Amino acid sequence: MAIFKKKNKPLEYDRQKYKPAIKASICTGEQTAGFIEIESGKFKDDMLVRGANDLYIFKEKYGITEEIEKIY
Repeated sequence: MAIFKKKNKPLEYDRQKYKPAIKASICTGEQTAGFIEIESGKFKDDMLVRGANDLYIFKEKYGITEEIEKIY
């Protein structure tokens, strides 16, 4: 039985090089959370988003507070 819970620190990502985004499929509606490399525009996926709870987990994991851009 744990009395004190360990607080998880948000994972770091290079904010000058990457920006968070959600890539959504027009056909199926499947959404993937990840990061866009600003220079090249390449998308690096991190996790599948099935609902609002998954998006919340992604934001908490990386400490993201701003609105996330959605790309198609």
